Amino acid sequence: MKAIRNGRCIVPGAAGAFEVVDGQVLLYDADGIAGLMPEADFAAGVAIAAEEVIDAGGRYVAPGFLNVHIHGCKGADTMDATAAALGAMQAFLPRTGVTAFLPTTMTCAWQEIAAALTAVRTAMQTPRAGAQVLGAHMEGPFISPAKKGSQAEENILRADYARLAPFADVVRIVTVAPEEVRDAAFFAACRRAGIRVSIGHTAADYETACRAVRAYGASRFTHLYDAMQGFHHRAPGVVGAAFDTDAYVELIADNVHACPMAQRLAYRVKGKDRVILITDALRACGMGDGPSELGGQQVFVKGELATLADGTIAGSVATMNRCLRLFLENTGASIADAVAMVTKNPAEDLGIYGERGSLTPGKRADITIFDEQIAVYDTIIGGRRLGPFA
Repeated sequence: MKAIRNGRCIVPGAAGAFEVVDGQVLLYDADGIAGLMPEADFAAGVAIAAEEVIDAGGRYVAPGFLNVHIHGCKGADTMDATAAALGAMQAFLPRTGVTAFLPTTMTCAWQEIAAALTAVRTAMQTPRAGAQVLGAHMEGPFISPAKKGSQAEENILRADYARLAPFADVVRIVTVAPEEVRDAAFFAACRRAGIRVSIGHTAADYETACRAVRAYGASRFTHLYDAMQGFHHRAPGVVGAAFDTDAYVELIADNVHACPMAQRLAYRVKGKDRVILITDALRACGMGDGPSELGGQQVFVKGELATLADGTIAGSVATMNRCLRLFLENTGASIADAVAMVTKNPAEDLGIYGERGSLTPGKRADITIFDEQIAVYDTIIGGRRLGPFA
């Protein structure tokens, strides 16, 4: 048995909502979370027999973060379609608190997307000492040319489940523009395969977006506010539909894609249970200022801003721990509520909360330890310690 002591554990309370508990030792091993034990009881009889004891130094002890929308980092990108690229992402992400993720594709030629999904499948099946690959988020090519953002218009396709079918074991989320879907059977086929349909890169109006959620089963919105029809009091748009349904919303809390006020609004309207923080990070994440690349297009990075040559914002360079810190600063959310947005909420969205996403006995021992500034001190994945990092 292993243990983490002297930490502030973020765990589900009696009603399921996360809360911070002090004076408890977290016990775990390779088989999963064993539970909490009062510090006094641990010191009295268990500590001497523990295989490994981590002193959290008063830091927070939380479930490992889940990033369900990330294109790349540290010079690697999902569209590289190589084991080396995905391995580089797996190696870097634990330093940001992420223990599992969905490598995210983009609107490229279909054969390139297929190659990337094939590489993701291999990574899912290949044990590695790093963040786990849970599947893929397929962002495009089933999007609107009018809201393509930084995606290449010439590669946009009509939604066609026949293209997805060979990768039903890989794709966990597919982003689509609902107004571009010719046949509602596409939504039904995705539901049967367990693929979450996410509304994004869309010029749909309010009614079309609401219909996709309420009638066809779309369950989420991709990077709220970005690449979608905004809110107007006489034409609520896709943002209005996101606010007026119980669907999950992704939010890039980097202060570039959504300003602090927009983050506060999303939190107040959607509440603690329906916001999922993401990074939408590029290969430039973790690389500093300078030129980079996205989908064959040159990207320029300066500070927190990444743009194409024409000035179009091209994804983020933020890490998950930074997004979490900014969201806390911008919204006044409790640390417990905000942590749920990078753990419990994405796990529930994907239907995997029974196995990960909280420090509940029997779940995977995926854990991150961080301080008040959300600087990650240590990460444990499958009971294996990868830190300390500082």
